[in-house]
Amino acid sequence: MSQSPATLPPVLLHSDAELARDALATPLLSRAVRLARWAGPGTRVGAGGELVDEQLPAAAAELGLVDGEDGLEPGDAAAYASEAWRVAVDTGLVEVADPDDAADGAEEGGEEGTVTTGEELALITSGAPQDVLGIWLGALDAVFADATVPDLDDLVDALQEGGEIDFAELGWDPQAEAEFLEGVLGNLYLLTVGEGAPDDGAVPLPALAASMIVPDDMGEPTDDILEQVSDAMMRLDDQFRMLEPIGLVAYQPVDEALMADIDETADAAAGAESESPVDDEDVTRYGMVRLTPLGLYGVRARMLEAGVDAPAVGDLADKGADTLLDATGAFPRAAAQAEIEGWLARREPLEAARELLSAARGGDEGAPLRRLRCQQALSLVGVSAEPALREVLDDAELGGLARVWLAEHGATDVPAPSEGMVFWLTIDTLAAQLAAEGNSEELRALVEGLAAQHSGFFAAAWRVGHPATAEVLEAMGRLHSDKRVAKEARKAAFKARSQQP
Repeated sequence: MSQSPATLPPVLLHSDAELARDALATPLLSRAVRLARWAGPGTRVGAGGELVDEQLPAAAAELGLVDGEDGLEPGDAAAYASEAWRVAVDTGLVEVADPDDAADGAEEGGEEGTVTTGEELALITSGAPQDVLGIWLGALDAVFADATVPDLDDLVDALQEGGEIDFAELGWDPQAEAEFLEGVLGNLYLLTVGEGAPDDGAVPLPALAASMIVPDDMGEPTDDILEQVSDAMMRLDDQFRMLEPIGLVAYQPVDEALMADIDETADAAAGAESESPVDDEDVTRYGMVRLTPLGLYGVRARMLEAGVDAPAVGDLADKGADTLLDATGAFPRAAAQAEIEGWLARREPLEAARELLSAARGGDEGAPLRRLRCQQALSLVGVSAEPALREVLDDAELGGLARVWLAEHGATDVPAPSEGMVFWLTIDTLAAQLAAEGNSEELRALVEGLAAQHSGFFAAAWRVGHPATAEVLEAMGRLHSDKRVAKEARKAAFKARSQQP
């Protein structure tokens, strides 16, 4: 079963202005705004603030919704109008007086109340983007709550029979339902912002359901687990259909033709990990979902409210270079690049280069990765930063990367590095790659290429006074496919450890 890391990869969000425009364009919020402008003192509502049945046709007409048109089934127009009205009430776009406080002579059934324009409605046109996004988040909360409620017919029957809802009898645990959907959205968020995310961000519904049900250490899923995955898919299919009109997700529903034999979806869930994966074309028939840019914003906002560390690209723009290099060390490559670009945009190139170089120093475990991110940052700085690089040419830790930068930028009169500096820089680079990517295929190729180009590499490398020398040589021994070379690397690692204090 999936578990979110303590700190999530950073998300690259659209600007507040773009997100606010997206929010106003969502079907549900735009309908809620139209109904808020349409409503007035004569609008009749029930005891809970809902539109009475007699008002629904007029509300639907105001929204241009007609049963039998644009794919609407009988009753859909009234249902959509009722949903939009609830969102208008829940977000403060309209205010409904408590029927108990209304004028004397209220009609039987409590169908008289005063409807007035809510304070939030003015913010739709005159507020800042953050004001609009605040209203949208309120609408999302309302839709999320609706999405975790079981079939309303069951609730109505329960109320009519006993006046109380027996959640146990319905097989519904409100808190568990909410936590499940939050977990699903959290996994979808992680799959969207993490390294190796799909190009279009779309995730097969079976895989998403399985991420919540199948334990990480389970080999072949049991029949019971597969049945749970199928049940979860059907719940998610309904929930994503509800969340799409508020703009949280783009959803391709489960193919109706598959509903009769939905147990097959469990096999599709296992397909992503099995030796015979289901064909991509088949997987899409079981539902595909992706978070929209607005959805990324919304899920992150809910995570932050719950106390989850969910950073966004740009959070480090006003921080020091030391914080930038430490934090981006754990970022996916593209996110690190975007964060560094934003940081540099606020600073003069020469001073930024000096600050980065100063922060890159150190012999601690994280220092090699800091220097790798420093190189990445310096590659984005123009030739005006050259004086800062020349200032560190004699620095044991920075002299090598300074020479690389100067050579790449066509600088002249750059002194050649000593052999010791070349080996130190090589170990430092390998240590950084190891920290960033682990035992990746890219690192394996780098190790094998390095050993092939320098026949005496291991004989000299174990003497390099870099804190990570032994660790790097051990990794080279693990990664190299040639047993003879791997043994040579392990021997060098042993020698390096023997000289450590």
